[in-house]
Parts: sequence; structure tokens; C-alpha cells
Amino acid sequence: MLRLWCSTISILVAASILHADTHKLTEEQRRELIRGLTAEWATARVVLPMSKKALPFDSIGTYDEEVWRDANYKNGPAARPGDLVQITKVEVDSDKVKLEINDGSKKGSFWDRVQIGTGNQTAPITRPKTNAMMGTSIEISFPDSIGGIDSVGVKKLLAKVLDFDKHTAIENYMDSLPEPIREAIKAQKPVVGMDREQVLLAVGPPRSKSRETKEDVDYEDWIYGKPPGIIRFVKFAGAKVVSVDEFYAGINGSTADTGPVQ
Repeated sequence: MLRLWCSTISILVAASILHADTHKLTEEQRRELIRGLTAEWATARVVLPMSKKALPFDSIGTYDEEVWRDANYKNGPAARPGDLVQITKVEVDSDKVKLEINDGSKKGSFWDRVQIGTGNQTAPITRPKTNAMMGTSIEISFPDSIGGIDSVGVKKLLAKVLDFDKHTAIENYMDSLPEPIREAIKAQKPVVGMDREQVLLAVGPPRSKSRETKEDVDYEDWIYGKPPGIIRFVKFAGAKVVSVDEFYAGINGSTADTGPVQ
């Protein structure tokens, strides 16, 4: 009897471990969530309060309205219903997903940094009647683990507060672009011929920049990624991208050229 009881306990423990493993966050899942959510645009459905501490949101698609109202009372709104906002940073943990909206709590107006244009001329994007002037962040918490959720699932979870489907000014701008540029932005891939605004729409702001002038031409490199991993260099000559190169950088600084990105 004791042997049977021990066997039963062992089976239950093994099943529990196996079940937990099926819900463990994988690196592929993490990359998909970051890639699928970073730089995405949405329209606020409710007031998004400014807050240095991430606004709590739960895994069943609801949130504590009293906590959000209190944050809005103390700090004011980052965005009002109808305002266009952007996810500018994504952090993924085993049991939570944190989304930085409009550069989070950084100082200055988010819209001051949003430009659109073609050729060498750019202009501020047309703002909605009520402007998302500042940023905030939202943290979606899961009871045990994030499970198998992907970026589409996260957008569905946030449907009460953010509308990712509404046709926006950004989409109108996207429709005006040549198809290769439009498809590259949708694929979150910088390509030769893009201007700065299009690169920002595709992959967001760079980790760092470097500038130099050669033969009266101003060059600027936008650098993405950090070691260990893929480092991407997006080179501008004047207003346009002239090359996109990737290198693998190890922890010790060793590099391997992966060649130009096609």
C-alpha cells in the first residue's frame, strides 16, 4: 500500500513538472512578443494615466479602475480616449508583460518626436483633437506564467483600454508609401531607401548613433542591439538609408559579419 501511494505521488509530481514545462517562457516566444508589439500603434479607449509605476492589468483582460483613476488624479492623463499612442518598449518575464507607452515617464511631449514625410521634407504628424502628450506603462500580470500567449493575444487582452484595429493617421500615412517600403515597415525591417521616420516606424529608436562627414556628405549610423547577439547598423547618407549591415557580437567583443541585410 505504501509503495502504491509513493508511486501515485511520483506520477502526480512528474505530471505537474511536465505541465509547468509546457507553459515555460521560451526565447522564441519572448522574441515574438517583443517583435510583434514594439512600435505598434493603438488608439486609447480610456484615459491612460501618467505613472512612473506600471499600471496594473490582469490576464483576463480587466483592470482595477479605481487604481487607474487615482493615478490620473495624482499625475494627470498620458492619453485620453481617441488619442493615438505607441508601444515604445516591451519587457517580457515569465509571469508578466510590461509595455512602455509613448516613451514611458520620460520628460517632454511624445508627439514632439513623431514626424512623417517623404523625400527630404518632414513635418509633425497630424494630431488627434486631444493629444497624447506624455507616456506611461502597463504591466499585464499572469497567475503562474504567461503560458503560450503571443503578440496578437496581448492585443486582444488590452482591448478594453487600447484599440489596435482602428484606422489611424499612421495607417493613412502607410497607405501612401511605395509597397516595398510599406511591406518592410510591416515586417519591422529597415531597408535601403527608407528615411528616418520610416526606420522609426519599422524598428523604433536606435540604441545609439554615430555621425561623420566624408567628402561633404553627412553620414549617420543608427545602431541596434547589444552583445551578446546581433548588432545592426543602419547607415544614412543625408536623409536616406544607404546600407543595412548586421554583425554577431560575442560577450568578449568578438564579431562575425553576417553581411548586408537584403
